Amino acid sequence: MLCRTADHLFWMSRYMERAENTARMLNVGYETALLPQSAAVAQTNWQGLLSISELIPAYQAKYGEITARKVLQFMVADEDNPASILSCLRAARENARAVRGSLTTEAWEMQNQTWLEVNRLLRSGQLEADPSQFFEWVRFRSHLSRGVMLGTMLADESLHFLRLGTFLERADNTARLLDAKFHALGSEFHGTDNGRDQEYDFYHWSAVLGSFSAFEIYRKVYRNGIQPERVAELLILNPSMPRSLLACMLEVRQNLDRVANGQSQETQRLVGRLLADLQYGRIDEILATGLHAYLTQILERINDIGVGIGRDFLAAA
Repeated sequence: MLCRTADHLFWMSRYMERAENTARMLNVGYETALLPQSAAVAQTNWQGLLSISELIPAYQAKYGEITARKVLQFMVADEDNPASILSCLRAARENARAVRGSLTTEAWEMQNQTWLEVNRLLRSGQLEADPSQFFEWVRFRSHLSRGVMLGTMLADESLHFLRLGTFLERADNTARLLDAKFHALGSEFHGTDNGRDQEYDFYHWSAVLGSFSAFEIYRKVYRNGIQPERVAELLILNPSMPRSLLACMLEVRQNLDRVANGQSQETQRLVGRLLADLQYGRIDEILATGLHAYLTQILERINDIGVGIGRDFLAAA
């Protein structure tokens, strides 16, 4: 496969996954803002959403004061923000158009229709009228896009690069969102503080689980009250949880092995080491060293893997 074709496929799936993850994050922020809380707490929550994507300087340069309405505009419909949902869907569509011949008709039409429809929804005021419904639509289109690709495309290198981009992006987002939510507690997290407000914790961690579509899964796995340690364990180390770090890296390893070439051994080694650490990790050991430090290291390793994939497959020799 040509490097430029692999590059477009890889980034098409990453941008589509990024749009979905941003919608998940913003929907939780919006619904959390409806709960009784002080103005200071509400502003801190919105600031935390910007910090996940490292966009606070860019936001403040354009909008100044952090407010719910401005953050939603910046993260959804701002064409100057490369991480906004609109920008991600545009980039996904442009990458799909560049490799139209490598996609099935259904897969291309799904990308193109999504781009046309998001513009129509934003012009009609859907975001202002009902943000939750708009975010649900973004999630649905992302699910539909993955389903169409799996259901219509040949299981060859094209599909493997699409899956590789999807799960690498998902792993990155899971680590970022977990880090931001746990760091919002105000200090390095080493375990439950019995002095904390239990009611606040319930809504806080319910929102975190909701952003991963993991609330019902948590109840099935643990069958007890929501505990931060269990939330971290589910979203980091559980291979059966679709958005956990371990589940994502299992998919990355599987798809990377299927497209491996003569110069990808180092990238495969990096994936193997990270996967081994996740497979044989224990949540008590992770918390003993501090969750923020652990997740920061995970993000660096995921970034190194992304750089390696770009070097081995996506850059012309």
